[in-house]
Amino acid sequence: MGKISDNGLRPKRRHAVVWGSIVALVAITTLPMAGYLATGISQAQESTDQASADVNPRSEELWREVRDGTAGYSAVTGPGANVLIQNGGENWRQVRNNVVAVVGAWVIALALLALALLHVTTGGAKLEKPPSGVKVDRWRMVDRVVHWYTALLFFVLGVTGLSLLWGKNVLIPVMGPEGFAAWANIAKPLHDYLALFFIAGLVVMLLMWLKHNMFKRHDLEWIKQGGGFLKGRHPPAGYCNAGEKMFFWTLMVFGVVMIVSGFFPLFPNYGFTRETMQLANIVHGASSILVIAVVCMHVYLGTLGSEGALTGMLTGKVDKHWAQQHHGQWYREVMAEQSTSNAGGAAPEAAPAARAP
Repeated sequence: MGKISDNGLRPKRRHAVVWGSIVALVAITTLPMAGYLATGISQAQESTDQASADVNPRSEELWREVRDGTAGYSAVTGPGANVLIQNGGENWRQVRNNVVAVVGAWVIALALLALALLHVTTGGAKLEKPPSGVKVDRWRMVDRVVHWYTALLFFVLGVTGLSLLWGKNVLIPVMGPEGFAAWANIAKPLHDYLALFFIAGLVVMLLMWLKHNMFKRHDLEWIKQGGGFLKGRHPPAGYCNAGEKMFFWTLMVFGVVMIVSGFFPLFPNYGFTRETMQLANIVHGASSILVIAVVCMHVYLGTLGSEGALTGMLTGKVDKHWAQQHHGQWYREVMAEQSTSNAGGAAPEAAPAARAP
């Protein structure tokens, strides 16, 4: 005989009772719904049959021609003015709302998730030695001003741009149609006009930091080691490591794509066709989302992901041990220059500061 459970039923019998109860409960719940569904399908079929019977063949043929983009006559001048319905507009809407918006949300969400997992598993790059008290000059005042100026504008452009992209599905349920309309009336002009100031900051950054972001042979070793996360040791790095250089060129290349694609919708009166502006809008949204995801990584690695990195961009100076740990080659070069200029004076390790190249 099988083992008797506490309630007096054998295990197999008890399982049969449990599963039988579940099946009965599901049946009781779903049978009425099946009736509603059958009724709904029947009514929908009747409505479809009635609609089909009421269709005017001539009207159907007319609207087919309209959707095909057949040109007529209009007193209004301008590109495409003689076409009543631009069928490309619906195609653009479907791509924008169902591809760019949805895929873009997943790209940013996965980037944030990856950073969270990285931080949980590694805790970020901590200083291996306690702060030495010896500071090394790294970022000039003009570097920091341009960095924070461009970063602030990028943040505003990102918030306003994503508000317009995701407003229908994200903000309207929270703010209501009227609230979102009020916010959109602020977000759209902000996005359009501040973009011009962001372009200026991006150009200045390119001119100022281009010399620090040219790839060199030792950058390949940095990439192979994953910046030190993969092999647990510090790869060679100059003033900017390979990761910073890849971020710089991603920002510059796709920044140019954002600027060029954003130009068309921003100046629609220059005679651009609707198709051109629709394509530009798709490219602008996709490139912007990619840059936002990459900037999220940059923000993490410049704050929680690297102890002491944020201090450099706030004060212009970094601790000697941080420089040795993350930019060893640059630190040795700077110390060599300092030693040459201070020949006969204090030892390089005791130098209170060293100027970045």
